Amino acid sequence: MVDDTLTHRLEHRLGALLAARRFGDREACELHETETIQDALAQRLPDMSQDRTARAPRCVLMSAMPGAGKTHLARLLVRHGLTRLCPDEEMWRRYGHYGRDFPRGEFRVRERPVLDDLAVEVKKLLAKGRDVVFDHGFWTPEERAEWRTLVTEAGGFPLLVYLPVPHEVRWARIKERNQRATVDANAIEFSEEDLMRFAGRFHPPTADEPHIVYNGQPESVLAELWDGGSR
Repeated sequence: MVDDTLTHRLEHRLGALLAARRFGDREACELHETETIQDALAQRLPDMSQDRTARAPRCVLMSAMPGAGKTHLARLLVRHGLTRLCPDEEMWRRYGHYGRDFPRGEFRVRERPVLDDLAVEVKKLLAKGRDVVFDHGFWTPEERAEWRTLVTEAGGFPLLVYLPVPHEVRWARIKERNQRATVDANAIEFSEEDLMRFAGRFHPPTADEPHIVYNGQPESVLAELWDGGSR
């Protein structure tokens, strides 16, 4: 069922967008386009903030290579009530720019305490009944099993989402975002050789690991979270 309030807001946004276009106000036009898209998405996707007391809190875990779209999906889920936690942003806050403020070879060593601290935060949020999306790509079955256990023991329901994206697409995205590497915590700079090397260390989920495959439509993830109300 479509929410009447959202319908009214969408109609208002469309009217403002048309007016901005008519008077040639480019900045206002771009703003209204963004707000209109956000409201349209809110029409299509369920509100995860509803009826939280009737189900276990959710934690979305992702398995994906760099450039697969993890952060894009995580931010869409935030609009529907989930709390996003991002190790890359915490790494940036603590240590600065990768390869400039600390050596590239130290990433994994420095990341370990960040993951440990965020694991504590995940457990606190789940204990409060909050839904969480962990903006991180888990590369191995062992890592994913560890975090599924963590979520379950905290009283939550883990949903593993696999984002399979071809190398060519990921590399095109990485090349574009490399231009923001010095100012954006979510744009860690990699070369194509780095991506090729990472591919040898990445192990996608198999049939032995419960997961869903992301098809580029965020509503598929929301539907899985929403429909599993009794779990």
